[in-house]
Amino acid sequence: ISHHPPVSALHATHEKENIDVTFCQYFTPKFRVIHINIKTKLIQSGSYFEIEGAYVDVEVKGKRVVKLLNQKETYEMNQPRLVMTFLPVTGAHWAGKIVIKCLETGLEAELQLLSDSFLSRFTGNNKRSIKGKIFESSSGRRLYELFGQWDRTVTAKNLKTGEVEVIYNASENIAELKTPIVKNMQEVSESESAMVWSEVSEGIMKQEWEKAREGKRDVEEKQRESRRQREASGQSWIPKHFSVVRAGKDWDCVPLQPRVPQAPIVVPL
Repeated sequence: ISHHPPVSALHATHEKENIDVTFCQYFTPKFRVIHINIKTKLIQSGSYFEIEGAYVDVEVKGKRVVKLLNQKETYEMNQPRLVMTFLPVTGAHWAGKIVIKCLETGLEAELQLLSDSFLSRFTGNNKRSIKGKIFESSSGRRLYELFGQWDRTVTAKNLKTGEVEVIYNASENIAELKTPIVKNMQEVSESESAMVWSEVSEGIMKQEWEKAREGKRDVEEKQRESRRQREASGQSWIPKHFSVVRAGKDWDCVPLQPRVPQAPIVVPL
């Protein structure tokens, strides 16, 4: 919904399960370079080697709202930080604290995405650990402890009974995902990302890098021309699907339609 500054929004609905999901998020990237001196086993010699690392720590602001309309429950949560490393190895992981609240049930969860040490992060050995708790918002009484790895399994321990159960298994959930297939190309809007970036994607898939670069330049030039035309006519760009409110550096987005139209795709069973 905004390119400068970068602000993105998402609205998804599930008609059968009566679920509504809305994201509004904006970013504050910070580029960092660190130097680490590590002593070897030859302590007597005092020798050491040095590791230099570079990474971008992206503070993701905004909120995510999930509405389970059949249960009449609304869950609001903040955004974790996104850390992308470039040197000495490339990678990305989430870090920071997530707070999830449900006003209807009076329950709240705090999840801590644990950031590994600089050394393990820059050697690509990221454990992707998570720990947290579920508690009553009013009294603070803890009900469950949560722990595990968000890319593997997450376990909950009932503090009253001591019972432990796996509440999330990444491999089982990911294994069930199927790639959607476009069922009717005529119904795909020209503004869809798949259409806008189709030549770029095709060039990358075929490793035709010059074709991909030309496609990227064409997309960017069309955007510049569209912007010049709006400025010449005194028009402001208005998001198509969201009402946007900006208060200082904060943004909020509200979908204009209660339901997202069915996409021209099918998901294989």
